[in-house]
Amino acid sequence: MAALAAEVVKLSNAERDKAGCDAPLRVDDRLVAAARGHSEDMAARDYFDHVSPEGDGPGERTAAEGYPQWSGENLALGYSTAEDVVAGWMRSDGHRRNILNCDSVAVGVGAADSEKGIYWTQIFGFV
Repeated sequence: MAALAAEVVKLSNAERDKAGCDAPLRVDDRLVAAARGHSEDMAARDYFDHVSPEGDGPGERTAAEGYPQWSGENLALGYSTAEDVVAGWMRSDGHRRNILNCDSVAVGVGAADSEKGIYWTQIFGFV
């Protein structure tokens, strides 16, 4: 799963470069932990949402990992490759906007396999 996550970062940065963002996203371990944890939680408990059944969203997840200022979150389910998930996000206005937000400087990606396919979480940050 780590190799898939790294490929998502690479492909997202390629899209940002084409759009004119000055700098690539850097991987932040705190965002990775928040993203991976959310993907694993969704896979284990069979739900698909930005908010957990307990009501925790990306702000709570990133704060729990010590990250101060998240800027967006992309979710996906069922894409089997990094290329497919990034292409899917780029076809969606909201997801595309998150990837191409040049004010975001950091990212974390988590992927977790399940019977339904791969749960993907991509969290962006301003710091």
